[in-house]
Amino acid sequence: MNLRSLLSLPFAISSLFNPRTSTFIPSLSVSTRSATTMVLDTSKLSVLHAPLQPHTKEGDTTHPTGYQRDGYCWGNEEDPGNHFIGGVVTKEFLEYSKKQGNDLMTPRPGFVGLKDGCRWCLCVNRWKEAMFASEKLGERVVPRVDLSSTALTALKGVSLDDLKKYEYKP
Repeated sequence: MNLRSLLSLPFAISSLFNPRTSTFIPSLSVSTRSATTMVLDTSKLSVLHAPLQPHTKEGDTTHPTGYQRDGYCWGNEEDPGNHFIGGVVTKEFLEYSKKQGNDLMTPRPGFVGLKDGCRWCLCVNRWKEAMFASEKLGERVVPRVDLSSTALTALKGVSLDDLKKYEYKP
């Protein structure tokens, strides 16, 4: 049971009565809070509706990922690419992405370049393009998805079923 469902449970009226005498206990004061008054930052939830996990693993300083280079696949209004998908890239995807104008393989200052098996926060639309391209180019063009590090907001552009189809299983 998740927090939202726990907070929305009604307070049991029976707890206001003394079980032995079935008399009302007027001195008992109960304060309840509706789940709708809580503010949840959905940008920090994964597609699994759990806290978003870091996609760059601790100690990996070679290529910290995420739009903010903080290791998380989340963003804000300044992230036009929606880097919300925690992908594990393949050589085929990197070649495909380069042909689409986004070279993630070539090292540049501050960026060592990616290779097969690297973890990278991917743009929702690029991942989706690769998924559609897989019909012609094969399944390996689609990066596998770490669902625990894929932001819930990715579901605005791609379905959970599609993400699960390409789930990363180490």
